[in-house]
Amino acid sequence: MMAASGTLAAQPASPPIPVTIAQSVTIAQAVEDALRNYPAIRVSEDEMNAAAAGIRLAQTAYLPRVDGIAQLSRATRNNVSGLMLPESVIPSMSGPVLGTNNLGSTWGSAAGGLVTWQPFDFGLRTANVAGATAARDRAQAVLKRTRYDVSVATADAFLTVIAAQQTAEAARAAVDRWQVLLTSTHAQVAAQLRPGADESRVLAELAQARTQVAQAEQTIAVARSTVSQFVGIDPTELTLNADKVVAELPPDTPQPPLDAAANPLAAEQSAVIAQTRSRLRALERTDYPQFFVEGSVSARGTGLETSGGRLGGWNGLAPTYQNYALGLTVVFPFMDRFAIHEQQVAQVASVRAGEAQYNLIALNLRAQFNAALATLAGARRVAANTPVEVTAARSALYQSGLAPIDDVAQAQRLVVQAQIDNSLARLNVWRALLQIATARGDLQPFLAEASQ
Repeated sequence: MMAASGTLAAQPASPPIPVTIAQSVTIAQAVEDALRNYPAIRVSEDEMNAAAAGIRLAQTAYLPRVDGIAQLSRATRNNVSGLMLPESVIPSMSGPVLGTNNLGSTWGSAAGGLVTWQPFDFGLRTANVAGATAARDRAQAVLKRTRYDVSVATADAFLTVIAAQQTAEAARAAVDRWQVLLTSTHAQVAAQLRPGADESRVLAELAQARTQVAQAEQTIAVARSTVSQFVGIDPTELTLNADKVVAELPPDTPQPPLDAAANPLAAEQSAVIAQTRSRLRALERTDYPQFFVEGSVSARGTGLETSGGRLGGWNGLAPTYQNYALGLTVVFPFMDRFAIHEQQVAQVASVRAGEAQYNLIALNLRAQFNAALATLAGARRVAANTPVEVTAARSALYQSGLAPIDDVAQAQRLVVQAQIDNSLARLNVWRALLQIATARGDLQPFLAEASQ
């Protein structure tokens, strides 16, 4: 025994168990954390930054194009007369045809620069810049819609957790009451005031109540994990502060009419339509002639004489013959007209489809808003009636006394259901207000009211 004690004493001390400090957040804080931490928002922000860079890229088309070249070669001088179809493999040659086939080589060099600029383009570059701007505006609308979606999902998950917690509290209270009833029933059975089957019935009801508690706690854990997914806090460290939502009803103020265009879903679709229209305007200008002002400066060096002889030595290594040119080039894309016409037809159809989608979104938002108004009115009536339900159910339970066990069980269930209805009635009013705010596309007034 002494040896065993010595061995135990020699073991290192166990590391301290870390203490988890729960973070209490209101619904507004949860939404704020989600907007700051959820990765989908950062994805939309980077897409918007990329679209903003696209505007600057489109604006570079106004700048002249400047190309430079320098070349040094050692090559033969055999040139022949004839036509070559356009290709990029056989080097082109200049100079007279000598009628010889000599493999002797000479030095050659070339250097030059070319400046190309479009003085006017019938509005094509302006349309392309407008298209890039529309793409940036669409990316901004996508960012706002993403923030809106994350806010709505976080607030809805928050209320889901609170509803599950209220249900669990009612279920735990039912377990306590069944436990008390089991104790009194056991005493009554022992005193032969009730049959033994009544005690078995109470045991079954107690087990069922415990099952409801387990199910409610499972719902809480799942809903809490959803909230933690958005806010970036571990579920074990997350505590939701919803005292006002649980205890109070929001003020019954008149709801102003819906402005569907203010909703981020409708705003995003408007940006899609604007981007499609900008592409159409750019297409309408692509089949115009293209004018290019070109200026070139170049110099070449060669080790060949006009008679075909070779100068030898280092001749040709440096450009010694200079040229310059200034001109106007006009390109007529005749055959592009047919393809461009079909692209325009496709873009017009896309514009009409986008407008129809916008009308559908607006219609759905109005239906959602009207349904939320009806839900709010019904939820307020229910919330006004549930306290009466709770009082009556408790009174029936207190009066059950030595009534048959079926009556006692029914009274217990009525109390549990009444408490759940009363707890969820206020939450349903807040949830209806969340639905109204979701249809409007602005959750800030709701969050401010729910977090005071």
